Amino acid sequence: MRPPVLLLLALGMSALVSPALAQRGEAPARPITPRGALAADELANIEVFKRVSPSVVHITTLEMTRDFFSRSMQQVPRGTGTGFVWDTQGHVVTNFHVIQGGDGARVTLADQSTHRATLVGAYPDRDLAVLKIELPRDKLAPIPMGTSRDLQVGQKVYAIGNPFGLDQTLTAGIVSALNREIDSVNQRTIRGVIQTDAAINPGNSGGPLLDSAGRLIGVNTAIYSPSGASAGIGFAIPVDEVNRIVPRLIRDGRITRPALGISSAPEQVHRALRLPDGVALLQVQPASPAAKAGLQPFMRAADGSIQPGDVITAINDEPVKNLDDMLTALEKHQPGDRISVTAWRSGRSRKLSAQLSAAE
Repeated sequence: MRPPVLLLLALGMSALVSPALAQRGEAPARPITPRGALAADELANIEVFKRVSPSVVHITTLEMTRDFFSRSMQQVPRGTGTGFVWDTQGHVVTNFHVIQGGDGARVTLADQSTHRATLVGAYPDRDLAVLKIELPRDKLAPIPMGTSRDLQVGQKVYAIGNPFGLDQTLTAGIVSALNREIDSVNQRTIRGVIQTDAAINPGNSGGPLLDSAGRLIGVNTAIYSPSGASAGIGFAIPVDEVNRIVPRLIRDGRITRPALGISSAPEQVHRALRLPDGVALLQVQPASPAAKAGLQPFMRAADGSIQPGDVITAINDEPVKNLDDMLTALEKHQPGDRISVTAWRSGRSRKLSAQLSAAE
């Protein structure tokens, strides 16, 4: 005979479930609660993603390898990253480190079609590269262009990319800081970098950072993370720098650096001679812009003493503390441009005019 307590429980259960459902072993579905209209910020997120995601691409880099059995060479996937459509000619912008070391690349559009890409040009100093795919103009959606010169800490930003190979991923955050400095792949300093807390992970590299209007304001390039995953500190190359470099890569395939024709002295010379911040000249090439401007290097005299030379302390009145500063200042110009050079020698400063040449 069933114990009284168990009998009561069995009776209670049968009272809650209809005979038909109990017979089939099913339970009723919960009724759905109406949610109402989406919030304004949700609608904004959705609108930005719908409008910009067709411009964002997935990049797979390839490398040549020899098949173990047939001994023939074939291309196999090497790594992945993100990029975005620059124009209707099929140019795609990404990070240099995304395609670095690869023998080829494939670009997958938002419609999941995949196309072979060719390298147009790259500039490792700013971690930027331009690829090209062959497609009709109506199949390409160039990303809306913004500006980075008027960004403010606290304004909303979005990132779209392919973290961990998961394509078309949207994350949101704010501009956390401005004018950060990070090192490029060849250890040149990239200045004016945007810091954001929008989640950026491996695979986001080369993807767009957008403002709340869905305009490109930066190219996501690096994260600061002890674990290798997002820690809320991501960095993007400012779009004003991108918009300066990419057209030159498309036109020339490379960045032709403007040059003065000098060699700089090492840091120990600065310290030993107690020179001011700047670029101490160790050598001035004959007939170079520097030589024509009247700049002179430090030299050793016949008696072994040091003959005073010039220290470049500013370019176009922009202070120069070291060689990297000077190269950054020069890169704002092109060969043939005329600039002013502030030079210090033996405690006195003077301004000189120099016409830049192309670096060899």
